[in-house]
Amino acid sequence: MKKRKLGKSGLEVSALGLGCMSMSFGYGPPADKQEMISLIRKAVELGVTFFDTAEVYGPFTNEELVGEALAPVRSQVVIATKFGFDCDSGKQGGVTSEPARIKRVVEASLKRLKVETIDLLYQHRVDPNVPIEDVAGTVKELVQQGKVKHFGLSEAGAQTIRRAHAVLPVAALQSEYSLWWREPEAEILPTLEELGIGFVPFSPLGKGFLTGAINENTKFASDDFRAKVPRFSEANRKANQALVDVIGQFAAQKKVTPAQVALAWLLAQKPWIAPIPGTTKLHRLQENIGAASVQLAPTDLHELESAASKIAVQGARYPEHLQKLVVKS
Repeated sequence: MKKRKLGKSGLEVSALGLGCMSMSFGYGPPADKQEMISLIRKAVELGVTFFDTAEVYGPFTNEELVGEALAPVRSQVVIATKFGFDCDSGKQGGVTSEPARIKRVVEASLKRLKVETIDLLYQHRVDPNVPIEDVAGTVKELVQQGKVKHFGLSEAGAQTIRRAHAVLPVAALQSEYSLWWREPEAEILPTLEELGIGFVPFSPLGKGFLTGAINENTKFASDDFRAKVPRFSEANRKANQALVDVIGQFAAQKKVTPAQVALAWLLAQKPWIAPIPGTTKLHRLQENIGAASVQLAPTDLHELESAASKIAVQGARYPEHLQKLVVKS
């Protein structure tokens, strides 16, 4: 698979990474650990070098899984993890980026991941109670100590990105971006381009919706995050099917899958974008990786975007209690 550099940071990753969250957390019961280790190692064989996890996924169990899976190939891969959610109180909801806690989390993550250095450390969500300069300064100390190589932010607004970048260069921003969530195009992408920061879209397949495998009749388990997301209500899935139909028709013309079109579209936006689709299934992993070989010409992109822009996607992307964690400034 081709490699990409995340902005001016010098951090080189495979054009498509692998988001590992769903293997342990968020989409129903955790998958079988040995099967997921095999899947992660298969991803490496297929050219994936960029793996994404976080302290909160589980919590803790996803980092352990990723660490065990990648230990034999540590020198070949880039491992990204995140701090910033309260995993200690049992609430798993509040954000917390106090400097002392960041340092504790990094020590624990290093052990779980079985690594001496974290390649890319993100603040998972902006903590409104801790100045971003203090967060960046803390990570800068960790970089100086050799415990972290690169600093990232997730779901941060343009002003927060600028403030953090002034203290410690931000290698990458991770935020949701796909054909059904294009808000980053307005302010975030221009800011990243100006500052030389890479972009790592999560949920590049709309949490599975853009693959065409979900429709209005799909039933989600109670422990599947999507059961609580307004965008995934039955009525909104029915309305949003129009976008999936557009992608599906376009995919049929190209003789590829809807998922491959959605990922190829993202890859075509900027050369410093590296999406991280997640999966627990080998055939989906192979399908997603195939998207890196799908070439969309400017006329293809125009046709796809023109059709997609006529469809107003229905429903918020987070439940109300989580919306407040998405910082706008």
